[in-house]
Amino acid sequence: MTSVIGSASSDYYSALFSANSSSNSNWLADAFTAIQNENNQGGLLGMLQNAGGDGSIDSFLNQSSFNANAFASISQSSVTSAGTLYAQIASQNLQEANAKKLQDSLDAAAAAQQMVQPKSMLDPIVYLSNGTTIDTVNNILTMQDGTQYDTTTGAKYTDPASIIQMANGAYLDTKNNILTLTDGTRIDTVTGLKISTTA
Repeated sequence: MTSVIGSASSDYYSALFSANSSSNSNWLADAFTAIQNENNQGGLLGMLQNAGGDGSIDSFLNQSSFNANAFASISQSSVTSAGTLYAQIASQNLQEANAKKLQDSLDAAAAAQQMVQPKSMLDPIVYLSNGTTIDTVNNILTMQDGTQYDTTTGAKYTDPASIIQMANGAYLDTKNNILTLTDGTRIDTVTGLKISTTA
């Protein structure tokens, strides 16, 4: 005759170790599996840990299998590490080669620019039939009477070396002896007369 306590305890133990039980009662099986996995380390440490045996052929064959797995794990790790290292070296070599090609291209372009300098095909001074001259280097048109114009802007040209700037904004042209006031009035400094700006 079975007791109530005996049947209840067997149900309790079967629930603890059953794989089909709920997740709350499955913790003991998980803990046992984790302990077993921890005891079977891979790699060199696992091989050294399992180096001992009882001396039987069965133990030797099992140990050989464990050692083969350990060596396979070590080989796989070294192959993976070597592959990663070679990929990094190849990437670095490619970057250095690309940088060298770019620098060579820039150096060649700079050398080509220095070899080909823009050259003016005009004479430095062009003489016109009416006595007017054009300085093509400095872009200055000199009329028969000596009046000079800037050929780029069309404004009257005055040599900057002959200009004296005043504090109030007026300036004195020492070559032509003309004082130009801030309001544009021009005075001949020899005669003191105002110079007309209209013809």
